[in-house]
Amino acid sequence: MQEFKHYPVMLNEAINALNCQEGKIYIDATLGGGSYSELILKKISPSGKLISFDVDIDAINYSKNKLKDYKNLTIVNESYTNIKKYLEKNNIKEITGGIVYDFGASTYQLTSEERGFSFLKESKLDMRFDQSADFSAYDVINDYKEEELVRIFSEYGEERFSKRIAKKITEQRKLQKIETTKELTNIIFQATPRIKSKIHPATRVFQAIRIEVNHELENIKNTLNEVLTLLSNNAILSIVTFHSLEDRIVKNILKDNSRGSSIRHGVQEVREPILELVTKKPITPSCEEIKTNPPSRSAKLRVARRINKK
Repeated sequence: MQEFKHYPVMLNEAINALNCQEGKIYIDATLGGGSYSELILKKISPSGKLISFDVDIDAINYSKNKLKDYKNLTIVNESYTNIKKYLEKNNIKEITGGIVYDFGASTYQLTSEERGFSFLKESKLDMRFDQSADFSAYDVINDYKEEELVRIFSEYGEERFSKRIAKKITEQRKLQKIETTKELTNIIFQATPRIKSKIHPATRVFQAIRIEVNHELENIKNTLNEVLTLLSNNAILSIVTFHSLEDRIVKNILKDNSRGSSIRHGVQEVREPILELVTKKPITPSCEEIKTNPPSRSAKLRVARRINKK
């Protein structure tokens, strides 16, 4: 197995936004390589408490060792969609300090030969964040109907050649099951016209499959709406996204909850806003960070504060 590596994006910006204070409870919803957690712990120790979540057992094992000296840290091998359930089970009423999300896949996940996220590496079709899950990229590619493949490639990958690629996949799998990332990449190449682009032809399709396998967009909506009810007054939400689909969801949820009223199903609802937008426009990585870590170029950081909690 390769060494666990992850480059935290906008580390200082995301954690400084939390305005960390001793004695308060913080959540790192996406532990990964532990860099966000480590910086939070440095700021809140010894009396603050941090609870960090991740479904990836490789990330859990790496970060447990990295952060073993911190006694005020609890690492939970569960999805961030279970934050509310975990807090209730442990009789924790509110997140008094704040929560940070980094919705991107880790460098380790994207480059690991064993995990099947990369079209540049030969591996089995996988793409599961949670290695104990039954459903994988193999199931999407070999079991989904052609129209379902078109939908996810279009919606989650914004792939302009979705129909051609889906048709080629369904034709190929009639002859033989598609087993590996290399096989899938070759099919995408065959189905895609040669056009000048800086983006590899398989990029958008692989992104779409990863989102589908891990229910990423649905999970983002669910966790943010749930976490808003758990934040105490003045607690902070600090959220890093990596592509427009994620950012659009985050932007709309934050904006909707920062308004005094909204329109739902044609009916105007009047209510008090429960969030104050700390960032009116998203923060983006510096030129220096992009130069050091090119995949960070698409990242956006949005920050909001909980208000008006009775």
